[in-house]
Amino acid sequence: MEEIRKLLETKQYTTLRQQMAEMNDADIAVIMEEMDETEMLKVFRILPKDLAADVFSYLEVENQQWIITSLSDREAANIIDNLMADDAVDLLEEMPANIVTRLLANANPETRRDINLLLRYPEDSAGSLMTVEFVDLKEDLTVEEAIARIRKVGLVSETINICYVLDAQRRLVGTITLRALLFGDPEERISDLMHENVISIHTLMDQEEVAAQFKKYDFISMPVVDNEKRLVGIITVDDIVDIMEEEATEDIEKMAAIMPSDKSYMKTGIWETYKKRIPWLLLLMVSATFTGQIINGFQDALSVCTVLTMFIPMLMDTGGNAGGQASVTVIRGLSLGEIEYRDTLRIVWKEIRVAVLCGLSLAAANFAKLMLFDRVGFTVSLVVCIALVAAIIIAKVIGCTLPILAKRVGFDPAVMASPFITTIVDALSLLIYFQIAKGIMGI
Repeated sequence: MEEIRKLLETKQYTTLRQQMAEMNDADIAVIMEEMDETEMLKVFRILPKDLAADVFSYLEVENQQWIITSLSDREAANIIDNLMADDAVDLLEEMPANIVTRLLANANPETRRDINLLLRYPEDSAGSLMTVEFVDLKEDLTVEEAIARIRKVGLVSETINICYVLDAQRRLVGTITLRALLFGDPEERISDLMHENVISIHTLMDQEEVAAQFKKYDFISMPVVDNEKRLVGIITVDDIVDIMEEEATEDIEKMAAIMPSDKSYMKTGIWETYKKRIPWLLLLMVSATFTGQIINGFQDALSVCTVLTMFIPMLMDTGGNAGGQASVTVIRGLSLGEIEYRDTLRIVWKEIRVAVLCGLSLAAANFAKLMLFDRVGFTVSLVVCIALVAAIIIAKVIGCTLPILAKRVGFDPAVMASPFITTIVDALSLLIYFQIAKGIMGI
């Protein structure tokens, strides 16, 4: 950073250009992210045109917008033309309509066509993620002709490791690797070498399911087809890494009772952060009033045996934690495709057995503490420990079933995470506690 700033200040632009040309694209982007806007724009203008487009794709959206709006129409159009179509779409989706119109008006016809094609697909679908820069081959080509075509179109393709074989109607009929072509007989036909069992993705498949397909098959790229099985694009593994990070972040935010945001924490303002958090806090606060009403309903019992009050926080916290453990485990299993709705009974039975073991262990430890240290008496100790076991069983059953039911009816299972489940479990734990106390102690 210091060296680059020194070259900027002394206006040694040629030296700076040469040094940057030898660096990795992503590393240049990291350095630019640490600069102020003026320095960032200066460095970007110094970069060679082809390198500038590659570096641009690694920058944060806010910095991309700043640069693109600071460039002339011709400079901005050059950046758009040199970006991969999927990266260009990601940029344009975040920009105001008037700027998008200006950029598309100055882009070349091929770029404009590709971008308009991708913008037609729903957000977070495979069609919106794919790129249209790929190598397609006709099945009747020879190996020699195929290699000649790769040399012709491969430079502007996302990847050339896998080539896609099409019939006369552009339907996907097979794939062939570059390795197979390099070691194949020059006169051999592609149709004789290709793999016909092609695994593809539909344009409308959700991005979460797309990521699951990549995980299942360990591919570095997958073809995307329309209803007629015609090849319209490919998705590469670098896009999947971004999707998995995005989906994981979204689930974590929902599990913490925060409205999901597509911005990083440091890029999100105070007001926007407030708006993301306050709806769930209000909902949880209102729902927590039921706990207060339950305590109020048992005031007479508590006045007879006030010692019961001191164990309320412990029961509520333990039940909430037990429910949270079960819910997080099930939510993760659902997101990875390891758990289905048909597994509900097996999961409930498993969690009940785990809850019994956990409950008895905690109850034994708690009983010893109550008798030896707190000295509250056998009856009170018995009430607290029985209530503890019951609360843990109820909490784990609720914690494992609510996420599954949520997914079954079309909600995101992550919504049914610790904060929401804790509120329900708190109320039920208190009801169980007081009913057990009434039954055993007769209060």
